[in-house]
Formats: sequence, C-alpha cells, structure tokens
Amino acid sequence: MRKLSILEGQEARRILFLGAHADDIEIGCGGTVLRLAAERRDLEILWVVFSATPERSVEARASAAAFLGGVAQATVVVRDYRDGYLPWSGASIKEEFEALKRQFVPDLVFTHYREDRHQDHRLVSDLTWNTWRNHLILEYEVPKFDGDFGSPNLFSALSSATLERKIALLLRHFGTQAGRQWFSADLFQAVARIRGMECVAEDALAEAFYCRKAVF
Repeated sequence: MRKLSILEGQEARRILFLGAHADDIEIGCGGTVLRLAAERRDLEILWVVFSATPERSVEARASAAAFLGGVAQATVVVRDYRDGYLPWSGASIKEEFEALKRQFVPDLVFTHYREDRHQDHRLVSDLTWNTWRNHLILEYEVPKFDGDFGSPNLFSALSSATLERKIALLLRHFGTQAGRQWFSADLFQAVARIRGMECVAEDALAEAFYCRKAVF
C-alpha cells in the first residue's frame, strides 16, 4: 500500500476544523489533530463548534486548548445553537459559514461525513461543501446508534501513545458525556483498531476519512 503525505511542505498550514457538537471534532479526528500539533508547529488553526450549552461550551474550549497545545496560532469558536435543531436554524448557520469564508481561507478542511445520519452532522457537512468548493476536504466519522459507518478511503495512522492521549483527553474534558454507551474508551479504541487494520498501520491504529475530491 502506497502511503502519501498531504501534510508535507506548506500546503496544509491553515486548517479548519468544523464540528456540530462539542466533542465531534475530537472523536472524529482528535488523534490526527494531536499528530498535526506535534509535527507542524507552524499551523494556523480555526476550530468551530456550532452547538453547545454553557456547560458544554466550557468543556469544548478546554478540550480544544488541550488538543491544540503547541500550535502556533489557534482560534476556537463555540456557538450555542440548539442540539438536534441545526437544520431548522439553517439560514443562521448558512450565515455563519459565509462569515467563516470571509474570515479564514483554509488549505485543508475537516468536517462531518456527508452520509452521517445525524441531521446536525449532515447539515455541517453539506454547508462545508457548499462553502469551500476548491479546497481539500476530509470528512471524519463519529460512532453512534445509527449504524452509518461507511468505507473511508483516506487513513491517518496513529501511534499507540497518540491514541491513548486522544482517549484520555476525551474522557477528561467531556464529563457531561460520561456513562453514555457510545462514549467510552473501548469503543474509541475499537474504531481505531478496525481502521488501523484496514490501512496496515504500523501500530495497527488509525483514524479514517472520506476524501471525495483531491487534485494532484
């Protein structure tokens, strides 16, 4: 299997992370965030969460700061749209995306999987593609009850230490989610193990993404 790096050189210095809810980015691509933060200190990051209660907002900001430690420039934005109702705030969310487009020109965008069955996740993904039409976009996956995992085509290999840190930070910063069946160390480990097997990662661990359009 040929392994290519999309992070070499300066092409992927400005990175946009988009998440519908407070823990989505960390669950979907937290290990890759930690890799990026360790490997590329010159990064400029914009991290946007659209739905969070006051309590969840505190969690989201603390978690983002931990995951992005060491990054040269990081801006974290947390909005308070109602969980589960993002499509019914569509006009306002669309305006948020238009403002982001004027504010930040990314080299790489991480967003939700387009076929995700959660309505908030799908809206964020759809508006990502509607807003950034000529950018490299990677869609991450979030495990949940819907059973909507697909067959990703781009993999980010993780070391055991990186995955352990991702899981530890998730459990530490998102106490409001403790006890939920889908929020557990063994589940996060299991997803990474399957994706690591699929891409023959050195430590047999990886995060996976859907890359619909890439230009070489």
